[in-house]
Amino acid sequence: MFERKELDFPKLIYNYMVVDNLSTAFAALSDPTRRRILDHLTRGPAIVNDLVRRFEISQQGISKHVAYLERARLIVKVKRGREHVCTLKADAVREVAEWAEGYRRFWEARLDKFGEALARKKTGQQTKQPKNEH
Repeated sequence: MFERKELDFPKLIYNYMVVDNLSTAFAALSDPTRRRILDHLTRGPAIVNDLVRRFEISQQGISKHVAYLERARLIVKVKRGREHVCTLKADAVREVAEWAEGYRRFWEARLDKFGEALARKKTGQQTKQPKNEH
């Protein structure tokens, strides 16, 4: 029936949870700092304090961004001794990308058909002679 994905955990309310979790993921991705953090995590795990130094944002600011990304299930934060290590959840990011890809294909097909219709109309207009009004 439906494949269980990271962003849609309870099957009983599948559609609602997909929309809700995707909304949370897109809201998290709407912030440029969070996108930069995710981009940094594509190179590997990072300690929260390293993110503070790299992005020149306060500890509290980075912690809020990290918490938002965690709630969106885009990263995992694990305590290792006195450090908190953040890791990108590639499956969750891939799921968001796949969802967006479906809409990209949909709109590309629509725009291709629209472009073809415009080309046909333009060709048709070029071959017709203008009417003389008497």
